[in-house]
Amino acid sequence: FERLKQISVSHIYNLQKTNIYRSKLLSYTKTKPSKNNIGERRKPDPNGKPGFLRVDSVHQGDMDKQKGVYHINLVDEVTQWEVVVSVEKISEAYLIPALTALLDQFPFVIIEFHSDNGGEYINQIVAALLNKLLIKLTKSRPRRSNDNALVECKNGAVIRKWMGYSYIHQKHADRINSFYKNHFNIYLNYYRPSIFPEIHISKKHKETKLYKYDNTMTPFVKFKSIPDHENYLKESFPIIDMEALVKHHSVNEFTERMVKAQNQLFDVISLK
Repeated sequence: FERLKQISVSHIYNLQKTNIYRSKLLSYTKTKPSKNNIGERRKPDPNGKPGFLRVDSVHQGDMDKQKGVYHINLVDEVTQWEVVVSVEKISEAYLIPALTALLDQFPFVIIEFHSDNGGEYINQIVAALLNKLLIKLTKSRPRRSNDNALVECKNGAVIRKWMGYSYIHQKHADRINSFYKNHFNIYLNYYRPSIFPEIHISKKHKETKLYKYDNTMTPFVKFKSIPDHENYLKESFPIIDMEALVKHHSVNEFTERMVKAQNQLFDVISLK
């Protein structure tokens, strides 16, 4: 110890870089992944039926170490029916009421709820809520980035396009939700067209998707194209009321109405 105390700390770091030190004293242990048995790892397989949802969160910027609002985005696999809600924080107090409100806005019965492996959705609280509603919880597989690709594309093409990237204070979450429920979600599903791919399987069993303009339609029209679609509807969403909603406004009329409401929303956000 008398001899070792004369060795400087910097020299010890130099010794640790030598091959002799590494071969005799340095050891490596692999990182052990934590196991989470909540949810089943698999790709959603709706088989042409509505009610298989994909979920993801979009964060609306930071400022002065303060988090902005979060947008929760839910998209149906088959019809691309999309419902968005805003919350102040990703925590149990805000997330459970938000998910309940989201699921209530879908006109058809929900069968499956799919997310990535983030802890905000893969936890006991969300699992208990879905289990109570008889909804199956699934999660993405390792190294399969396409498992949740649909909702991630919608994050950029829809939410980022209309809400931008700039910081929005958490206190505006309720105002944003009012805009979403009364204007934006209706616009997305009844008036905004989406392109639906044609899936072809090659002789080598490789899946390819073709996007044709003939397959461009709104999620509502896509839902009506499903055989026996009325059997999937909730009792609170009769098809006759949904058709009356579409006929009440033209595409341009409702889009102008939605944009006007959005401008009013951002005027309030910019003042406070």
